[in-house]
Formats: sequence, structure tokens, C-alpha cells
Amino acid sequence: MARRKTIWRFLRLPLTVLAILVAIPLVLTPVYLVVQPVSVPMLTRMLTGQPVTRTWRDIDAVSDRLKAAVILSEDGQFCRHWGIDVAALRQEVDNYLSGREARGASTLTMQVARNLFLWNGQSPVRKALEVPLAAYIDLVMPKKRIMEIYLNIAEWGPDGEFGIAAGSARAFGREPQNLDWPTASLLAVTLPNPIVRNPARPNAGLLRVAGIVADRARQYGDRAACVGRDGRLAL
Repeated sequence: MARRKTIWRFLRLPLTVLAILVAIPLVLTPVYLVVQPVSVPMLTRMLTGQPVTRTWRDIDAVSDRLKAAVILSEDGQFCRHWGIDVAALRQEVDNYLSGREARGASTLTMQVARNLFLWNGQSPVRKALEVPLAAYIDLVMPKKRIMEIYLNIAEWGPDGEFGIAAGSARAFGREPQNLDWPTASLLAVTLPNPIVRNPARPNAGLLRVAGIVADRARQYGDRAACVGRDGRLAL
């Protein structure tokens, strides 16, 4: 009995911390159905005195071209999967176990999970946590709300510009509903590295990738219809 009490005394604090960490996304995800969330990177910048620029935009006030370009660039199966691209994730695990270079495999939902509840930086632990979080987010939230949150918390510039409104204003001086194919696709391909990539001054490589994304979004834009008004995109 005494030994059990001693073990419990040592485990009580870490188990309590673990329970709190598990409870945070379980509680906040339903809340974020109606509340505008702040991401971990945004909160980190706020707490360290760095500037944060974010103006929330309703998803129907964002260009359908931008939505299609982001989905076809970042997660072509977004409207079809349950938060996790199983085939891509399986390939990622195989690469890791074989010592090959990791390629990502993060869906938009997994990126939302990471930005809302986890940390940046390559880590198998973080990736393992993203999977159940993404599945839970997809279970609780409709696709359109997941995309709305993504577009409003994604980092879109090097000086604390978060969300498509801040990113579009910084790069092109435009509201996010007024994007044509060149500006929409350039903003979409900026997302993997907004600190280095500048859609306002794209180099030849960025222009080439943006052109590929724009062509793909024009051709397969119906794959992103789940985030459009009444299930349709005006491309």
C-alpha cells in the first residue's frame, strides 16, 4: 500500500498535466465553431512583444480562386478525407523508418491542429499528436469552418501577418475577395515559407510554381467545392 502511494505521488503531477493538455483541444475545438481562435504562433509573438496583424475574414468574403489554389497546392484531398490523408501518412512513416527524407504529409486539418494546439518544428512526436487531433477536428467541424480557420490563422508574411486579409493587403494592397488567378496562386504558394517567399516580388521559381498551381486549380477546382458558397466555387 505504501509503495502504491509513493508511485501515485510521483505520477500525480505528470498525469494531471497530461489530462489538462488532452482536455484543452477537446474543449476548445467545439468552442472554435463560433469563436475566432488565436494560433500558438500568434500567441507566442504577442507574449514576446512582437507585432501581430490579423483581421478575420468570413470564408465567403475570400476569393474562390484563392481557396481553390490553397487546397490544390496544399491538400488536394481536403474535401474527401477525414482530416488525415492516410496514403500520404503511410508513405511518410515508411520514409521515416527507412531513414529517407520526410516530405510532410500534413493535411490542412493537421496544420490547423498544429497551429492551434501544438508547436512548430519537425518532430515525430508532434506529427503523432497531429493525427488524432486532426481526426477530432474533422469530426467536430464542417470542412468549410476548418478552411475558414486555416485561412485566418496561417502565417502569410515575415512581420507577423496572419490570415489572408493581412497577407493579401501586404503583398498586393487588395482585399481577399478581389484576387485574380496570378495573385491568388502566388499567395497560395507562399504558405510553405512566408518568411522567405515574397508574393509581391516573386522570383522565377515562385512564378513557375504559382503558374502550375493556377492551372491545376482551374482544371480541378471542383475538388475544392466543399468550401464554396452552397457547395460551389465561382472560378
